[in-house]
Amino acid sequence: MLDQNSLVEYGARRVIITITAVVCALLEIIDTTIVNVAISDMRGTLGATLNEVSWVITAYAIANVIIVPMTSWLAQQFGRTNYFAASVILFTVSSFLCGNATSINELILFRFLQGLGGGALLVTSQTIITEIFPVEKRAMAQAIYMLGVIVGPTLGPPLGGYIIEHYAWPYIFYINIPVGILATLLTIRYVKSPRYAEKRKPSEVDWLGIALLAVAVGSLQYILEKGQEEDWFANTTIIVLTVTAILGFFFFIWRELTFKYPIVELRVLKNSNLRIGVILSFIMGFGLYGSTFVIPVYTQSILGWNAQQTGMLMVPSALMIAFMMPIIGQLIQKGVSQKLLITGGFIIFFFFCMGCYYIITPSTGGDNFFWVLMVRGVGLGFLAVPVSVMSLSTLRGQQIGQGAAFSGMMRQLGGSFGVAMISTFITRQNFIHRSDLVTKLDKYNPAVNEHVAGMAQGFVAKGQPANIAQGSAYKLLDGSINLQATVLSYMDVFLYVGVMFLICVPIVILFVKQSKNKVSMAEAAH
Repeated sequence: MLDQNSLVEYGARRVIITITAVVCALLEIIDTTIVNVAISDMRGTLGATLNEVSWVITAYAIANVIIVPMTSWLAQQFGRTNYFAASVILFTVSSFLCGNATSINELILFRFLQGLGGGALLVTSQTIITEIFPVEKRAMAQAIYMLGVIVGPTLGPPLGGYIIEHYAWPYIFYINIPVGILATLLTIRYVKSPRYAEKRKPSEVDWLGIALLAVAVGSLQYILEKGQEEDWFANTTIIVLTVTAILGFFFFIWRELTFKYPIVELRVLKNSNLRIGVILSFIMGFGLYGSTFVIPVYTQSILGWNAQQTGMLMVPSALMIAFMMPIIGQLIQKGVSQKLLITGGFIIFFFFCMGCYYIITPSTGGDNFFWVLMVRGVGLGFLAVPVSVMSLSTLRGQQIGQGAAFSGMMRQLGGSFGVAMISTFITRQNFIHRSDLVTKLDKYNPAVNEHVAGMAQGFVAKGQPANIAQGSAYKLLDGSINLQATVLSYMDVFLYVGVMFLICVPIVILFVKQSKNKVSMAEAAH
């Protein structure tokens, strides 16, 4: 059995293992967003409806969220080296199959398999990186890992847009293959397998726990992915799956707390740092994936940008995050309070949201977004590393993998909740703002009539008959109302997300424990 200290690596071995783990995590994260810009091309090639092709995204997300909580147990059962290498192979082979899919059903199936492999890459990478660094250097280890996790969602759209612009959509999957082959070879050669407990016999495996977990989180993820599209609780499937998810989670928690060999060790959440950390990871996921979702939708639907233009807009923010990560890691190692950094991160992200709230118009240019997106990068830099370090800092041995699984799952669920709630909120606010704007257009108001008459005259000048020009003027006015209502809805999103992050500040101040000094992390772990 390998103890904690024997897992620490030095020199070239540490560098190779770190690069392998970060690249694997980056691949998994990029593949969650890279597909978004290829949806229309997939529809055309495979002859699928929008609803059918959206399952390409949903299947991957469901597989991810099912496998993530089980990664610690699976690594223990099969050996970390074997499990990580097998996951990379499954991810790589599935990527090849996705690129070669000849029907939408094949693509959905292969994306689900890719998600099962990818979920392990995300969490096991964090566990590996945490354990190969000495305890006193874990802040820098988390900075390196979170670099991939936070930058990944931003890199997906511009990379996908470039590939589709110059090649074809299957190549967004094919680019995983050479990286996957190299990662597999490096994993087998360099990654060690600690044995914190004995492998369980088939009769001792918590099969019921696995089934309940898959049903509960799978149902929840489906609800979040498809709720808005299927009109939430007006749809029978959503109602049935909601009941299924609630009962599934209830019986899963009961099972894990009473079974001798649980598949997910819930008792690790007794650790107060981890408990607060997973909540903050959820909120951070909400802000990260929510902003990565809403800004591209705004620029494409309101400003008429293409996928590559939208993706490139987000790149400076990603570079700022990359610049901030090692700096924050160094500050933590030098004893700067994690509570102070997390509080600063929430306040900075609030300013980012307020900046977006004030600059958004129907004609906002890319230059206007530059500095607010830089602020976003700084805010996420202040949040990501301290939250990750705090979550795992007082865990040891097998608990590290269990804690990483909880943090990873909550970050993913936070992102899913964020996208689902924001898309629903935009749709509903749109109706409210439209109704409000229409009530202000009184047909007896001379200013309104003059405006419509002026537009009609413009259409007449272009050669339209007077009666048709009047209808065209009203259509133009209606389009202008819709545009203004949509912009106001996006403004509301940033306002409310900003307020949510600001509310988190007193929670952090009250509940996040203060580190006594710069080596307190090491002391806590020993």
